[in-house]
Amino acid sequence: MLSVRPRIAELVFQLYGRSLHPELFEIHQIRQIERGGYQATVQITNAGHVVTWQYGNMTLTEVAASAQHPLPQRRRLMSHRLKGTCTDQLECRSGITYHVQFSLEPVEKEAFWTYQKELTQAGEREGLLHCFEPSARFGLGAMSYVNLESRDRSLKIQAFHTFPDDYAIVKSQSVFALPGK
Repeated sequence: MLSVRPRIAELVFQLYGRSLHPELFEIHQIRQIERGGYQATVQITNAGHVVTWQYGNMTLTEVAASAQHPLPQRRRLMSHRLKGTCTDQLECRSGITYHVQFSLEPVEKEAFWTYQKELTQAGEREGLLHCFEPSARFGLGAMSYVNLESRDRSLKIQAFHTFPDDYAIVKSQSVFALPGK
């Protein structure tokens, strides 16, 4: 099965106040975390990633996917097209907070390949890494790298998704945080 990315112009970044069915996505890598009373499942998918974070009866699901992807509208809390740079945050009941910052960065061809090589090397040592099949235009495929920083009261996710056809990189940083004591 080929695992190639959608076009970068189709991407959206969304947050849901519920879990989403895993069969909605083609999952390439997965990691589960349990710490400080919360649980998280982090998945690399064709278009980006899915993070499902749970604490008590609260569930938040972050999705970087294609706008063409059939995702539900119910309990969608946030939705942004991946263009330029964006920062957003949400405070949930009980003081739980979610903060996200993402950017779409076009880069020069040489810098793109250097950056992708560095991310691949980092991904081989830590975090989650998936390298995709090359498209018809290029010999090297896209890649996704997700770095996780788990603390007792927070989870920080840094995701990097490359798009060789467009010489572009999507960078995101999300923090799911429990209220301070």
